[in-house]
Amino acid sequence: ERVKKQLGPVIVKTNEQRLDIITRTQDRKGTSKIVLRGWESIQSLRGQEYDFIVMDEVAHMRNFWIGWEEVLRPTLRVSRGGVLFISTPQGYNHFFDLYNEDKKNNKDWKSFHFTAYDNPFIARAEIEAAKKDMASDRFTQEYMGSFQKAEGLVYPEFQRFDHMITTEPKNITETFLGIDFGYTNPTAILTIKKDLEGRFFVVDEWYKWGKTNAEVIEYCKSVKPNSLYPDPAEPDRIKEMRQHGLYVKEVSKDIASGIDNVRELFKSGRLFIHERCLNLIGELESYAYPEKRGERNADEKPIKENDHAMDALRYALISQGMAKMKIRKPHIPTHRVYRY
Repeated sequence: ERVKKQLGPVIVKTNEQRLDIITRTQDRKGTSKIVLRGWESIQSLRGQEYDFIVMDEVAHMRNFWIGWEEVLRPTLRVSRGGVLFISTPQGYNHFFDLYNEDKKNNKDWKSFHFTAYDNPFIARAEIEAAKKDMASDRFTQEYMGSFQKAEGLVYPEFQRFDHMITTEPKNITETFLGIDFGYTNPTAILTIKKDLEGRFFVVDEWYKWGKTNAEVIEYCKSVKPNSLYPDPAEPDRIKEMRQHGLYVKEVSKDIASGIDNVRELFKSGRLFIHERCLNLIGELESYAYPEKRGERNADEKPIKENDHAMDALRYALISQGMAKMKIRKPHIPTHRVYRY
């Protein structure tokens, strides 16, 4: 009480509407500001400056890489500040990549792993009851913090060890783009190359918020593709693309057939993803069907989230009937990336 009277309360000011708190620093000679924001309003943080960021439930954040790299990371540049990523795992997605950064001998990163048994506020009896009632893989993920393959994935065939590459493909015969338009949601453009053996390589991605059609066209022209496969629901934007000399081809929006085509390409060892396509890889490992206990998903439509790159990939591959091409002997390239 004597110290409090001399230096004043820890909290100097609160703003409940903006979710801000101004507190005294540890030495009580200055003040600090604590800001609480939700991931859905992340765009409001552009241009701000922070000393430290704490991000909770990172594995469940949609469009994580674009939000982190374009919005949040720049807010730490001036202060050279730090960040703490916290989450329960959700499959092998972006949080899995973050957790493994320190295994690359990156001195700027350090990872920690704790289970429910390490939490002194959770009764051991509650943990044991959950272990008894829950499916084994779900308990392992939720209570033990273990990375498990997500349930109900649309593309369970995709495996990092088999389908990710680190080098540029050779003997390319064609380059084309798959495009899913967006503005408040990201615009996703995938650059896909086809080689002499009929294999397909997604070698680059353009995954951006708030981009106009003029900016989309400028990027497409810079790639110099042979053809484009954009979302047919945007006829005005497609018309403008054609006016700028881009060769836009017809696109099928049959979701079920498109998914079957992409799955067949993964199964036959004819579709590969470059490791730099982080958003595409993240979507492949989280794009899922809705969970329905005890019944099959009747219409087989995936959940409408984590799907911008998924749509772009499907538009490009189904529209040429690529999965139906007959290849005498599927060949898996030797340039793989080892993540473990």
